[in-house]
Amino acid sequence: MAIGKWIGGFLGWIATGGSPMGALIGIAIGAMFDGNGAPRIKSNGFFNDQNNATRNEGERNSFLFSMLVLASYIIRADGRIMHSEMELVRGVLRQNFGEVGAEQGEQILRRLFEEAKRQGDAAYKQTIRQSCEQIRHHTGYSERLQLLNFLVMIARADGHVAQEEVAAIRECAQWMQMSPSEVDSLLHLEGDTLEDAYKVLGVSPDATDDELRKAYRRLALEHHPDRVAKLGEDVRKAAEKKFQEINAAKERIWKARGL
Repeated sequence: MAIGKWIGGFLGWIATGGSPMGALIGIAIGAMFDGNGAPRIKSNGFFNDQNNATRNEGERNSFLFSMLVLASYIIRADGRIMHSEMELVRGVLRQNFGEVGAEQGEQILRRLFEEAKRQGDAAYKQTIRQSCEQIRHHTGYSERLQLLNFLVMIARADGHVAQEEVAAIRECAQWMQMSPSEVDSLLHLEGDTLEDAYKVLGVSPDATDDELRKAYRRLALEHHPDRVAKLGEDVRKAAEKKFQEINAAKERIWKARGL
């Protein structure tokens, strides 16, 4: 699927005049299309889309473009652009849009890298901050959790999560007005120790049984795969895997406590 199809559609909240996300869209796709076949912004901020995409498809596209923008910040955080991290992003795009969409999505990501280099680290950090604030205004908490989950997956892709990557993910979480404990929880999802399990639930080992149950119920509600199903099958599957890991952490604690 050509990039003009999936980047278009219901991206009005991203593309509104003067917004950082709208500017990044123009930077990312402008050189690729040079005015031929690229989706164009109407005066009301929405993209033309000949297929009249449904709202769910538009929300998915907005989600995935947001992922590309934030990925451009996380991947560069440790000063290296790793093949494994790029391949994880390509895989997400390939599942949604096929090989052509994945290739063109990678071109967009590389254009974002170039823009980050052009702006300089401090200025691009401010661009990402403003983008996160815009994402916060237009997405629900569960969608932001899944964005955060993808950022952690990208950071993990090379088998080592650098402290610079963790710091960048924490910044994105803060700018999207998310609790710091959400980052800790996601970073420990694949751990198999009791200490990891407590961090996943966001409670201390001294928490009461009632506090544990309350923490688990909150996580189960926020991370339930059904809450992001409209964003596409691959997003739902990633959320489902995360939900299973939360349940596994809960079971380790429950077993240790004899609950």
